[in-house]
Amino acid sequence: MEEVVIRQYQKEDRPFVREIAWDTAFIGESADNFFADREILASFLTEYFTDYEPGSCFVACQASGKVIGYLLGAKNPAILEKVFKIKIFPRLLIQAILKGTLLKKKNLVFIFHYFISFLRKEFKMPDFSLDYPACLHINLEKNWRNLKIGSRLISIYLDYLAKSKIAGVHLATFSSKASSFFRAQGFNLLHKGRRSYFRHILHKDVPIYIFGQRLQ
Repeated sequence: MEEVVIRQYQKEDRPFVREIAWDTAFIGESADNFFADREILASFLTEYFTDYEPGSCFVACQASGKVIGYLLGAKNPAILEKVFKIKIFPRLLIQAILKGTLLKKKNLVFIFHYFISFLRKEFKMPDFSLDYPACLHINLEKNWRNLKIGSRLISIYLDYLAKSKIAGVHLATFSSKASSFFRAQGFNLLHKGRRSYFRHILHKDVPIYIFGQRLQ
């Protein structure tokens, strides 16, 4: 097994991070299952982290330099939300309209189900920002999972947050298997809900787990 190096994100990593985000966006599988615009979705998922808070992001690389996984983090979700609403989302919406992204059948179906999920108040959850202000998103290429690379990424990120005097961190996952992984990293279950916006593909709702860990 080739050695894997964990290091802080660099701007040259951006296309690799976006590619992995696309390839894992559907519960660890390709976003092609539910969406039909790679650039728009990759920007939606990663742009805040890579472009506005790169210092809180880390990547796992082969010795050759190829990025095979990442951890994208944010110290203050309130800032993340503000930047996303004011700067990122409006621009992506305009791009999607001009490109005709919103008129593609696959995208229309997903957006419809996402909106229904919103109306059902499936996104409503307790506010964890006081005790667990930071957040993280972690993904690895399929062939590099279950090799303790994720554990190394999380360990480095938690050390980074602790040095920054951050009180705690939270994350969300759809995967029951990943839930076991996060528990092993010292995270506790804070909330469990469900999402129905993939029901048209999976023919069932998916659970969503919110985990948190105190650092101070």
